[in-house]
Amino acid sequence: MHGHDERLRTILNLGFEISQIKDIDLLLEKVLSEARAFTGCDAGSIYVREGDQLKFSYAQNDTMQRQLPPGRKLPYSTFSIPISNSSIAGYVASQGTILNIADAYEISNFYPFTFNRSYDDQTGYRTCSMLTIPLKNFRGDIIGVLQLINAMDTHGEIIPFAHDDEDFIVHFANNAANAVERAKMTREIILRMNKMAELRDPKETGPHVNRVAAYSVALYEAWARNKGVSPDEIDKNRDVLRMSAMMHDVGKVAISDTILKKPGRFTPEEFQVMKLHTMYGANLFADIYSDFDESASIVALNHHERWDGRGYPGFIDPQTQKPLPGYEDENGGARGKQGDEIPLFGRVVALADVYDALSSRRCYKEAWDESEVLNTIRDEAGKQFDPELVEAFFECVDTFRQIESLYPDNH
Repeated sequence: MHGHDERLRTILNLGFEISQIKDIDLLLEKVLSEARAFTGCDAGSIYVREGDQLKFSYAQNDTMQRQLPPGRKLPYSTFSIPISNSSIAGYVASQGTILNIADAYEISNFYPFTFNRSYDDQTGYRTCSMLTIPLKNFRGDIIGVLQLINAMDTHGEIIPFAHDDEDFIVHFANNAANAVERAKMTREIILRMNKMAELRDPKETGPHVNRVAAYSVALYEAWARNKGVSPDEIDKNRDVLRMSAMMHDVGKVAISDTILKKPGRFTPEEFQVMKLHTMYGANLFADIYSDFDESASIVALNHHERWDGRGYPGFIDPQTQKPLPGYEDENGGARGKQGDEIPLFGRVVALADVYDALSSRRCYKEAWDESEVLNTIRDEAGKQFDPELVEAFFECVDTFRQIESLYPDNH
């Protein structure tokens, strides 16, 4: 009985932990890793419902991960499958029931589906035991599917999933479903705010802000690992950073069309007006109700500062647009922030944003060749960018490439 109570307490604590995460991508990652830790399994994936399809949204696999260098993410592609009885995840979503399979290669003819072996054939992995759980919200709607793969005993041998775990995992999955639904809504609101900016500035696209946010998180994680930051601290910061990074240019909604939509280079006067988007963005989040408001304001204000102090808008009060006392430059303007004076999230998003701008096609330029982009970032260490972040950047170039393929531009 003691073991039962202990496991119930664990599941309740996990439910509380995941309810704190607001970003959908980080939430899916956490839900999967916690469910895998609870059941002691090697791999798993999450599908999120979109209409009558399930979108394969996140995957983990310890065996495959061990074959990669430290800090490197597993490559996976997103795809969708219909909610129908032809696949295991589709069946669980359409029936709304949990499915515990001892061996995916030996599925009884009683079931209408077969196991798709294509991943195993490509990678040499062997999927055996599978526990597939519907994610049901409090209204009983299926909003996704959690799939756990290859339960392990203490010797690392594959075993079937314990039937005793099923009730706990269903309870956890229901909590997860409600958290996923809230996080999806938050993401939608953020993307809508960006769509408003996109109506004004065609460069501010959904794929662009998703890429900058994902790059920022990867960059921060690599930097934080190098600094010995605790995993709990990293988790907390990733959540607010990802959402804040999506909002970095939202202040552009207040800039006039003649400037925003100008195809050529700005005149010096136009550039001065354009610079104001940093302060307009910071002011949108001036009433601080949460960590997100605070970091969104910091990112909006500081993502054009430069490590060498030659960026903008510098030490300025975004509301009055006047230099902070004691920080005026020789012309009476605000002195640029330099080095560690620039908040960390501002330094991170600055690098992520420039990387994306150089790597993407724009109406006024072609995408740069990757080697040109990498050389530019290397050359700007200590000038435009924090040298420690440039070092972290080169540890996650593979991850950046993967992010690019997840959020392609809609040309």
